[in-house]
Amino acid sequence: MSDKLSAEQEQAIEQETEQLVDELMEGVTDEMIEAALPKLVQEDSTVEIRYKLTLMDGTLVDETEGNETFTFTLGEGQMLNKLEELLIGLEIGTTGTFVIPPEGAFGEPDPANIHTLSRNEFPPEMEVKEKMVIGFEGPDGSEIPGWIVDIEGDEVTVDFNHPLSGQTIQFEATIVDIKS
Repeated sequence: MSDKLSAEQEQAIEQETEQLVDELMEGVTDEMIEAALPKLVQEDSTVEIRYKLTLMDGTLVDETEGNETFTFTLGEGQMLNKLEELLIGLEIGTTGTFVIPPEGAFGEPDPANIHTLSRNEFPPEMEVKEKMVIGFEGPDGSEIPGWIVDIEGDEVTVDFNHPLSGQTIQFEATIVDIKS
């Protein structure tokens, strides 16, 4: 007696298998299949997250608190590009912790973004102090924050670099919901 199936037997088994699969799939819609698969963050997803942003020394920069969440759509510029890239492929309930060097985060400080202004360029009633952040009007009319880093006599040195420029950051995010 041979353990090998004849061609007719193989074809009969294949037909029975196809018939069983068809019967099992009867009434199953694409929506049902999609709902059964895990939702993954994609390039155009709207994502709801809880997050914590720290410096490498543990200094807390920002976080969502308690049940608070942050919702954004990838590709719309609400989040750093590098962070968006790192979230792609994660599913609901996943927590990822990412270390991002300055070039992927807020860049390196640019000496060209440090300007010395005359005290006369500030409103006379404004008390100007070191470490103070002031909103300046940019060329396009938008507000640009500047940090006062030094005051010497009538000269005020203002740093327009992002406050986190030059910093490696750690970003921890938990995916709460995904809307694609």
